[in-house]
Amino acid sequence: MRFLILAALALTLVGCGGVSEASSSGDKLTLVAYSTPREVYAQLTKDFAKTDAGKGVSFDESYGSSGEQSRAVEQGLPADVVAFSLAPDVDRVVEAGLVDDTWADDEHGGMVTNSVVVFAVRKGNPQGIKTWDDLVKDGVEVIEPNPFTSGGARWNVMAAYGAQRKLGKTHEQAVEYLGELFKHVSVQDKSARESLQTFTGGKGDVLLAYENEAILAKEKGEDLDYVVPEQTILIENPVAVTKDGPEQAAGFLDYIRGEEAQRVFGEAGYRPVNEAVADEFQFPMPPGLFTIEDVGGWDEVQKTFFDREDGIMAGIQREVGASLE
Repeated sequence: MRFLILAALALTLVGCGGVSEASSSGDKLTLVAYSTPREVYAQLTKDFAKTDAGKGVSFDESYGSSGEQSRAVEQGLPADVVAFSLAPDVDRVVEAGLVDDTWADDEHGGMVTNSVVVFAVRKGNPQGIKTWDDLVKDGVEVIEPNPFTSGGARWNVMAAYGAQRKLGKTHEQAVEYLGELFKHVSVQDKSARESLQTFTGGKGDVLLAYENEAILAKEKGEDLDYVVPEQTILIENPVAVTKDGPEQAAGFLDYIRGEEAQRVFGEAGYRPVNEAVADEFQFPMPPGLFTIEDVGGWDEVQKTFFDREDGIMAGIQREVGASLE
């Protein structure tokens, strides 16, 4: 399994310029990231090379589902900078001794962008989907990535669970809702980007998605709309440098949190973490917005919901006949 993961990710890197023998050769950095921000990072890596801090720097870039990318780095895939969908995927490489455990000790808590979970729907919203209850109505077909490969899917799961709690439901009732929701999921791709492609390809009535993915799809002319539900979760996307990353890697982190790069993220539909830039964008603020801490924090959530043996979602996946891989 380890060989297959590394081989697949190495092919991705070769397509972006090749894997260097070490994680970096001084003027080349290796970025390993989740698939969703691929277009933004493709621009920012080029923009960074035009700055004094990034002069002469080029990048190898690898993209895929957040969980698979994290496991690949853990198992030996070279990386100077890692950008994942959620904090536990960084924690995995911390536990492997590859990233310092102080990676989140900065003013942004280790994050580079925020977003929220939204409902992407067909143009004109023919099903009238506005609330979480609408997703489990008879005949509604939902597209959602696999929560055991996709970080975005885990955000979606916790958005659905937390929304039920916000609506006054008990833990047991919220879990029951998750089971009903996943009975309506017809396709579970490995990543959020693959699920977007499935949806824009004509499958399903509604896609659980990052707000930024829905915005990007609309800007590209895809025939869809999106709904920001009143109850949804604040998505927080982390970034970190590896212990062996050269000085330019830290410089790249500083750059992508700076005003220029944060503005690029904002224009691509991400909610900037740089407060000076965030004020320039008018993103909707759902009245029932909550955070991962409001539903227990990632440590508790990972054990309760995503443990492959006893987790709530493992049981639901088995019940609906879906994969845990």
